[in-house]
Amino acid sequence: MHAITRLSAEEFDAELGGLAALLAEAVAGGASLGFRSPFDRGQALAWWRTQRTAVAEGSLTVWAARGPQGTAGTVALARSPKPNGAHRAEVVKLMVAPAARGRGLGRRLLETAERHAAATGATLLLLDTETGSAADRLYASAGWTGYGTVPDYAADPGGALRDCTFFYKRIG
Repeated sequence: MHAITRLSAEEFDAELGGLAALLAEAVAGGASLGFRSPFDRGQALAWWRTQRTAVAEGSLTVWAARGPQGTAGTVALARSPKPNGAHRAEVVKLMVAPAARGRGLGRRLLETAERHAAATGATLLLLDTETGSAADRLYASAGWTGYGTVPDYAADPGGALRDCTFFYKRIG
């Protein structure tokens, strides 16, 4: 069983190596997370470091799932910076290491973000994912509503354009 922990700014700093390894592994495995191959651990570490200010300010909440082999998963919740969007948040960077997949960890991470969002006053969650991906199936099965698919929305790590499905979920 993996322990899921909300990371404080200090814990985030301590977890950077594990988060970077997870992100690099996910991109190498073809996950559409906004990065193109080649993408190594150093680049992943640099990207995660750019998120520290948002974590410290509280506009980005990050959880890490840790197990015997280290960081096995993560999810983040980004609050809207706009005053008229204080009721909504976006689920971002949900990742599970290949060795930990198929055991419900992704669903547990998603539920963790949903519970936190509801507890902190969010009533509407948003996310997007590659159409037809395992993540797409997870969100649909977890009660999220697809509200549109955009063809050729983003390039996958190899450069091929992929469709993207946008989802929302009312909570709280």
